[in-house]
Amino acid sequence: MVIDMSVHKKQIWKPGNMLYPLPAVMVSCGRPNEKPNIITIAWAGTICSDPVMVSISVRKERYSYDIIKETGEFVINLTTDKLVNATDFCGVRSGRDHDKFKEMKLTAQPSSKLSCPIIGESPVNLECKVKQIIELGSHDMFIAEVVAVDVSEEYMDASGKFDLNNTGLMTYSHGEYFTLGKKLGKFGFSVKKPSGKSKK
Repeated sequence: MVIDMSVHKKQIWKPGNMLYPLPAVMVSCGRPNEKPNIITIAWAGTICSDPVMVSISVRKERYSYDIIKETGEFVINLTTDKLVNATDFCGVRSGRDHDKFKEMKLTAQPSSKLSCPIIGESPVNLECKVKQIIELGSHDMFIAEVVAVDVSEEYMDASGKFDLNNTGLMTYSHGEYFTLGKKLGKFGFSVKKPSGKSKK
């Protein structure tokens, strides 16, 4: 079989981080008797469902790195279109020089299982306890267990269902922020059999 290589032409680049889009999350953390901090992270993800575990990758020189390493806890706060300015600010300014909760007018609410706060304006907050730290190079990976999930009641419908996809969730792709677009399908739709009786 002859393959026509002209159909899908490709350029070969050096290795780089091109796995997009990614969730742009604000991670809150804090030490006792200090102001809490927020760091924006795009390198975060789910790594296990039982037990529920996630990971975040942080540079050692970041202000939040030592806080998370010392306390062994952090909160992943999902972001929305309403939080895009705060999300960007918390990613380009350091907690050494800024009180990010105060300057971005965000609410530092107590978490249910941790000593560090959640961001009240975030629709979903994942309270996490660090289980392992893996040194990788430019970043270290914090592997953590999710010990509680806080969800905003304003997105609960009459039946008690949480409408996550109607919160204006935000993503990060190649240096730019986006909100979720149109729905393309539902998990498993490609193999689902048609329902209902066929028309004659």
